[in-house]
Amino acid sequence: MADARVDPAGSRRLALQVVTLPRDTNPLGTIFGGVILGYIDQAGYVEARRHGAHRWVTASIDRVDFKAPVHLGDIVSLFTRTDRAGTSSVTVRVEVESERYLTGDRIPVTSATVTMVAVNAAGRPIPFSSAPTIMMGPGRPASDD
Repeated sequence: MADARVDPAGSRRLALQVVTLPRDTNPLGTIFGGVILGYIDQAGYVEARRHGAHRWVTASIDRVDFKAPVHLGDIVSLFTRTDRAGTSSVTVRVEVESERYLTGDRIPVTSATVTMVAVNAAGRPIPFSSAPTIMMGPGRPASDD
C-alpha cells in the first residue's frame, strides 16, 4: 500500500526562492556552491516540516553535481517533493533552477536527495506523526517530547 504522505504523481512544490546577492557570489559573479548547499538544506526542511511540526535535522544529502552557474541577480528556485516517508524520517528530492536576470530563461542548476529526521529535544529520532514538538519562543517546546 502506498504511503498517503508521498505524492504518487511525483509533483513538486516551490519550497524556497531567493535572489542572488553580491555577498553570495565569488569574484566571477557566480554563486558559491556552499550557498546553494545551504538552500538545498533549507528546502529539505521546508518539505519535511509539511509532515509535522518538529525539530528536523539533516541526516544526509546525496551527491550534488552543478550543471550550470548561478549569476548575480538570478532568481534561484528550489522545488521539493517527498520521495519516501518512514516513521521518523522523510526523503526529499530537491531540484534547483536559476532564472536568468536578463533573459528570464530557467536553467536547471542541480538536484539532490535529502534525508531529514524528526528529533526530540535530546536529539533522538521520534515518529513525525506524533504531537508537535517545535519550539515556541526561546527554549520553550510546544509540547513535551
